[in-house]
Amino acid sequence: MKIIVLDGYAMNSGDLSWEDLKKLGELSIYDRTLESEVVKRISDSEIVITNKVIIGKEVFEKCKNIKYVGVTATGYNVVDTNLAKDHGVIVTNVPAYSTDSVAQLVFSFILEHCQNVSKYTESVKSGDWVNSKDFSYQKFPIIELAGKSLGIIGFGAIGKKVAEIGNAFGMNVLVNTRTVSKTDKINVNFVSKEEIFKNSDFLTLHCPLNNETDEIVNEKTLNLMKKSAILINTGRGGLVNEKDLANALNLEKIAGAGLDVLSTEPPKEDNPLLNAKNTYITPHVAWASYEARKRLMDITINNVKSFIDGNPINVVNK
Repeated sequence: MKIIVLDGYAMNSGDLSWEDLKKLGELSIYDRTLESEVVKRISDSEIVITNKVIIGKEVFEKCKNIKYVGVTATGYNVVDTNLAKDHGVIVTNVPAYSTDSVAQLVFSFILEHCQNVSKYTESVKSGDWVNSKDFSYQKFPIIELAGKSLGIIGFGAIGKKVAEIGNAFGMNVLVNTRTVSKTDKINVNFVSKEEIFKNSDFLTLHCPLNNETDEIVNEKTLNLMKKSAILINTGRGGLVNEKDLANALNLEKIAGAGLDVLSTEPPKEDNPLLNAKNTYITPHVAWASYEARKRLMDITINNVKSFIDGNPINVVNK
C-alpha cells in the first residue's frame, strides 16, 4: 500500500524514526503540505497520515484510492469524519498519548507564577544577590499551593491527571464537567461553571472545543474571577475570547495567564495576548516532549498496521 505523511515535521523533526512505518508500505514523507498541494500529493495513496492538514470534501471526491486517514493527534476535527464514512474511509486518532506532558506544562505555568523562578534568576544575574546585605532577599512574592483552589474545566484523562497533581500539592480541587464520573483515587469537588470561575485561584481548561465551550472564557466569566486568579489554557485557543482576556490582564482584573494555545496558530502579529500583561505563552508545545512524541509515533504506526491487518483500532467514525 502507498502511505503518505502530509505534515510529519511537528511529530518528528529528526529525533524519531520512520523505519517501522516504511515496513508497512511504499512511504512518502513531507514535513509540511499546503492546502493547494494536498490533492496532488495524496493522488493514488491508500493511507494518509495527517496532523493539521485538512482532509475534506475535495480530497475525498478527487482521491478515490483513499482507504484510511490516520490523525497524529487526539483531536480529529481536521478530517470530515462523516464524509469519510460516506466514502468508506476509516479515520483513526491517537488518544491519551500526551496526558503526562500536558499536565506537566500546566504546573510549569502555575509554579512559575508562584515561585517567580525566572525573575529571581534575572535578579541574581544582574548582581542583586552579590550586593545584598542579607543571605536572602524577597524581591518578588512567593505563593504556597497548599490550600489554594485549583479549578479544572473538563475531566478527561488530562483533567484527571492535573487533579491528581493538585491533590499531591494539597490543593482544593474543583471540577466543572458535563459528565460527572467516579473518582475513587482523586479528591475533587464537582461544581457549577459559575462557582468554578468565582472560587478558583488557578483555573485550567481541559474541555473539548464545541458549541457549548466556544469562548467559555469571556468578559462575563472573567468578571467572576478573583483578582489574584491565574488562567491556564493548554486545550484549544477557541476556548478563550482573546480580546476579553487581554483586557482583563491589562486592567489587572485577574493576576495572569499561562497559554500554550491561541485561536490562530501561528498567531497573527496583532493578537492582543502577545503583549498582554503578566502572560506566559508557549508555542503549542505541551504535547511535544520526546516521550509523548515517541508514544504518538508508536501508536500511529500500530494504528496503520492494525488497519492493514483488517482489525482497525482507535477508529473515530464507526
